[in-house]
Amino acid sequence: MNLNALSQARPLNLLSLFSGCGGMDLGFEGGFAVLRDSIDPRRNPGWVEREIDQKYVLLKKNRFHTVFANDILPEARTAWSHYFGRRGHPPHTFRPESIVDLVKAHKAGETVFPEQVDIVTGGFPCQDFSVAGKRGGFDSHKDHRGRLLEADAPSTETRGQLYMWMKEVVEITRPKIFIAENVKGLVNLANVKEIIQHDFAKAAGNGYIVLDPKVLHAADYGVPQSRERVFFIGIQKAALRPEAARALEASPLDPKFDPYPRPTHAYKARRDDLLPFVSLRRLFAGLEEPEHSHDLTHRHYSKAKYMGAHCQGQSEVKLEGVGPTIRAEHHGNIEFRRLAPEHGGHALDADAERRLTPRECALIQTFPPDYDFVLPHSQPGGRGFALSPSGAYKVIGNAVPPLLAFHLANRIEELWDVLFEKK
Repeated sequence: MNLNALSQARPLNLLSLFSGCGGMDLGFEGGFAVLRDSIDPRRNPGWVEREIDQKYVLLKKNRFHTVFANDILPEARTAWSHYFGRRGHPPHTFRPESIVDLVKAHKAGETVFPEQVDIVTGGFPCQDFSVAGKRGGFDSHKDHRGRLLEADAPSTETRGQLYMWMKEVVEITRPKIFIAENVKGLVNLANVKEIIQHDFAKAAGNGYIVLDPKVLHAADYGVPQSRERVFFIGIQKAALRPEAARALEASPLDPKFDPYPRPTHAYKARRDDLLPFVSLRRLFAGLEEPEHSHDLTHRHYSKAKYMGAHCQGQSEVKLEGVGPTIRAEHHGNIEFRRLAPEHGGHALDADAERRLTPRECALIQTFPPDYDFVLPHSQPGGRGFALSPSGAYKVIGNAVPPLLAFHLANRIEELWDVLFEKK
């Protein structure tokens, strides 16, 4: 299908769960700025709507439109509502209740979810499956609102079981496609990957083909960050064209029907036709120092001192490489932009030491420069921040890189009329 036809096609309604500050939502909607070096114009012609300056380009808008977003973190709601409000999304689009409470409200007769949903996305909580964390997995010690569990708490409402509530939303809304995302560490935990894949496939009475999950490395898609995530993609059987259904259930999967995007940059991926990975030196070029900036997201940052090489986040980023995995943490666990030589860095003196700012973390994640993460109180006489630097670090680190989501969105948009019967 050509780009002119796509631009005239009906918008595809996206329901976003565990939305955070909207990395997945922004990627699926498109229309945001990224580094010029992050886009391969040979493999993806037509992705760039226009040049912004010598460093940045504006990506095209996609067919996807977010009609529902949800997260329990107040910081996520503040960030999402502020930024997406500027993109035309009304405040009621974002719901702050937990997914468990939303599903229960629906079952009690409340109108919760939109009627026409084409795609559901959700990065269900990953702390219990992460390599760095306690890896509690299904046996989480926290509930669906992030509170410590009582001894007799229902196991189906733990943080480690929230993907099952995402499955319930799929059963309620019956999207043509759903995408679930989690940390790479999940695939290394016994048969957790297979259990989750099997559970998702049972949605709506075994109504979905759930493809073998894939681990995507963000740096292979132009993201200047070492970040690996696993994605589960489910596709509604009843909506498929017969030839698409046969192809998706075959092994191996025909590449013409594969909804996972192909790499464009060479980091872990190895092919002669790939672009070089995007380095931090290129990303940070021309970015002024915080003390000279009027950008609150860049000016206010963690002042935690160096705490010794044995602690997390005590290294200096390497400008010739990609950035570290941005974590949902703050203060002493955010890597340094510069460290003194005696601490293993390459800064000229100890006074030059500082950690990455929220803006630098956001740029590493491929959030556009106009996404404000540190927000002042807007009420008359209000003091302090509506969204603090520590809150900004949290929501930035929790997010799916928008550019990685943009790759997923465009591959799915490209396949939409190949996969599904027109109605």
